[in-house]
Amino acid sequence: MAKKNTGKAAPKRARDMLQPNLTVDAIVIDGQGRLLLVERGRDPYKGSFALPGGFVEYGETVEDAAARELKEETGLRATAIELVGVYSDPNRDPRGHTVTIVFHLRVEGGELKAGDDAAKARFFPVDQLPPLAFDHGRIVSEFLAKSKVRED
Repeated sequence: MAKKNTGKAAPKRARDMLQPNLTVDAIVIDGQGRLLLVERGRDPYKGSFALPGGFVEYGETVEDAAARELKEETGLRATAIELVGVYSDPNRDPRGHTVTIVFHLRVEGGELKAGDDAAKARFFPVDQLPPLAFDHGRIVSEFLAKSKVRED
């Protein structure tokens, strides 16, 4: 069973070690085969589109973090249904070495509305995607190549 976030800080030893940050990103495809993206409201890449996502909180599972970040940034409630991949290039994020775990999520409710650090949230046809922040273009391309969602 997953351990709940206790709100406690990480042990001092772990905090003091030089280590990558851990993030999650969410891939959501609607019933029309469109991909959910958010326009970033903060730097880095302010004004660019990206997958919904963010930092994992201490004591939180990565699956819960992906669902939480999706809800905070888009208003949609969802559950992780598939691990898409782990992306760990030390240069993928200009803020520093950041490892992201990407999940495909299934929406279970909510109303699409940008929130938290997302300025906008909307679905795009997969053959009409804008340029994406970070390495999200690569992530989406690899997901589409492996999934049943195809660019028509």
